[in-house]
Amino acid sequence: MNELTVRVKAHCENPTKTVVKARTFKMIIDEPTDLGGTNDGPNPVEYVLAALSGCLNVMCHIVAQEMNIKLRGVEIKISGALNPEKLFGKETENRAGYKSIHVEIKPDTDADKDTLQKWIQTVEARCPVSDNLTNPTPVHIALA
Repeated sequence: MNELTVRVKAHCENPTKTVVKARTFKMIIDEPTDLGGTNDGPNPVEYVLAALSGCLNVMCHIVAQEMNIKLRGVEIKISGALNPEKLFGKETENRAGYKSIHVEIKPDTDADKDTLQKWIQTVEARCPVSDNLTNPTPVHIALA
């Protein structure tokens, strides 16, 4: 299978609000008012968790179908812990991003526990967003 290139294009509407176009879709990224934003959309780190939940949902269903598991639905709860010191310019040893992300997936199925354990391991191994969060991915930022 050939590589798939994914593209988005973004522009700022103000210092905290970004409008992103992905294919024909428009997403608003903004900060809450207590962080100086206009609260017109989720902030960037919330979108990271949202992207993870969306990818996990798709993988849960793909893997269930491959394993012949009747999956009526899934509930996904995700939380992430980050220290905002570096974000706000403080000298710190803390990293800017999430220190940890905790995911709970509750499948609506009659499958037994052993089958579900294999299912969740496969989902985790094949989820591209989880892979990007778990493993270093080179990011090259340059002036245009």
